[in-house]
Amino acid sequence: MRTKRSTPYLFLMPYLILFSVFIIVPTVMAVALSFTNYNAVETPEVVGLTNYINLLTQDTIFLQYVLPNTVLFALIVGPVGYMLAFFLAWSLSQLTKLPRTILALIIYSPSMTMGVAMTVMWRVVFLGNQSGIANYALTQLGIITEPIVWMLNTNYIMPIVIIVALWGSMGVGFLAMLAGLLNISPELYEAASIDGVRNRFQEVFYITIPSMKPQMLFGAVMAVVNAFQAGNIGVMLTGSNPTPQYAAQLMVNHIEDYGFTRYEMGYAAAVSVALLGIIYTFSFVARKLFTEKD
Repeated sequence: MRTKRSTPYLFLMPYLILFSVFIIVPTVMAVALSFTNYNAVETPEVVGLTNYINLLTQDTIFLQYVLPNTVLFALIVGPVGYMLAFFLAWSLSQLTKLPRTILALIIYSPSMTMGVAMTVMWRVVFLGNQSGIANYALTQLGIITEPIVWMLNTNYIMPIVIIVALWGSMGVGFLAMLAGLLNISPELYEAASIDGVRNRFQEVFYITIPSMKPQMLFGAVMAVVNAFQAGNIGVMLTGSNPTPQYAAQLMVNHIEDYGFTRYEMGYAAAVSVALLGIIYTFSFVARKLFTEKD
C-alpha cells in the first residue's frame, strides 16, 4: 500500500527537482539579494530596505521612464495580444483541418523565431535610410520626402516595439485557446440554438468562452507574463541598453542594465522582485476573472 501511494510522487520527482532548481531557488536568492549591496565579486553586504527605498524615491529613471513605459507596454500588448490570440484561434477553429494546421503553424512560428526575426527582418524594415522597407514604401506613397531614422526617433521607438511584440505574441497561449475551441462539443451549440441563441456573437459570449475557461485563464496568464518580460525587443532593435533617451526602456532592461552592466546585483534583484510582484498581481486578477466558481 505504501508503495502504491509513493508511485505518483516518483513520477513527479523529476519535475519537482527541476522546478525547485530553476524556479524556487533563484526566486529565493533574488529576494535575499534584494536586501544586500552585492557586486558579484565581494561578499554581499546587508542593507535592509535601502534598495527598495532608492527604487521608489531616488531612481528618477525608473520613476519617469521605466515604470510608465512598462505599464503602458503591458496594458497594450497584454490585452490586445490576448484578444488577438482568441480572435485568431476562433477564426482558425472555423476552418477544416489542413488549412487550420498550416495557418496555425504560420501564426505560431514568430514566437519561436523572435530573436532571429528581429535581427533579420524588422531591422531591415525599419532601417534609417532609403533602403529600409518602411522608408521606401512611405517615400513611394509620397507620405515622406526624407528617410526617418526610426530607431533613434523617440516618437517611433515604443510604437515599433509594441508592433513587434504583438507580432510575436501568438505563443502557447494561442495554441491553448485553439485546442480549447476545438474540444467544445458541437451539441452545445445545437442546444443553444434551440434555447434562443441566434448569432455568432451570442455563441461566443454564452457558449464558447464559458466552455473554455481553463484555456482562457492559461492564455491570460501567459499574456501577462510575456508582456512584462518582453524587454529585449527594444534593445535588439536599437542595439543599445538603455534605449535612446529611455524611450522603450522596460523593467527587464533596467534589471539587465544594473545587474550585468553596472554589476549592482542587489539593486537589480530589488527591481526583479518588484517586477515579480507586478506580474503576480496581474496574474491574480486574471485568475479571479476566469477561475470556475463553485
